[in-house]
Amino acid sequence: MNKTSQKQRSGCIMASNYPSTDYIMSGHVACPGCGAVIAMKFALQALGPKTILVIPACCWAVVAGVHPQTSLKVPVLHTAFETSGAAASGVRAALDMNGDTETTVVAWAGDGGTFDIGFQSLSGACERNENFLYVCYDNEAYMNTGVQRSSATPYGAQTTTTPKNAWKSHRKKNIIEVLAAHRIPYAATANIAYPDDMMRKFKKAKDIQGTRFIHAYASCPTGWRIPSDQAVAISRLAVQTNLFPLYEVENGTDYTINYQGNRPVSDYLKVQGRFKHLTETDFSDIQNMIDEDWQILKRKSSD
Repeated sequence: MNKTSQKQRSGCIMASNYPSTDYIMSGHVACPGCGAVIAMKFALQALGPKTILVIPACCWAVVAGVHPQTSLKVPVLHTAFETSGAAASGVRAALDMNGDTETTVVAWAGDGGTFDIGFQSLSGACERNENFLYVCYDNEAYMNTGVQRSSATPYGAQTTTTPKNAWKSHRKKNIIEVLAAHRIPYAATANIAYPDDMMRKFKKAKDIQGTRFIHAYASCPTGWRIPSDQAVAISRLAVQTNLFPLYEVENGTDYTINYQGNRPVSDYLKVQGRFKHLTETDFSDIQNMIDEDWQILKRKSSD
């Protein structure tokens, strides 16, 4: 049965109590204001120390530190760009063979390694319903290699491969709907500006068997051309404008919306350098796209 959560009706994200232990040490090499680091902080606080991370080529492969150093207090397996789903499946199988059913295996990949290069191994793992949690921290481009367009890059954005008047003219891939079509037990969106909602979803995913997927919105000051101290505020605008809705999908059919925004998308677009070329007509076009997607989501949550 589909439902609308109490969080949506109240218009806020309810607070919950989670351990305050920080599993990221000082000395990591992330850019100032990096949303991917904030996402990792909240994720590990919710998941706890019995976690193994599988990290392919991405910003976090660098942020964690150069072998043999690491800034993370949990084990990390670095793997090839396209193999997160397969590598996480193998780690889970090895733990099971040793009788370890308590450790949570987490594939932690960027949007390039999830939406594009790594999708084949992720889809295969979903089809087999492998017992691990896959997290895509989404900064909407290949940021680690110079801000190139990915299929997570939104309509209208400039990148180094969609520059100036050649800005991206295709809509962002709806990765949650793609994963929901695999009928996995749990898929959800999360946003660094809503930590209680994010940690609740990680805790929920931890306790579910089978393949779980969390799409974590993680701002990138460098690639988005925003001040580093605005990384969280702009991420919040993505939710408040319904550009990045907070919702959950269980077993591919049971939708729960966690928050409903009411601000125009221009509030979000106008404060980022990657959208500075857009006109009022472009803002209107993007608003229409968001309104269309929001109505589709609402219908799914109320069927």
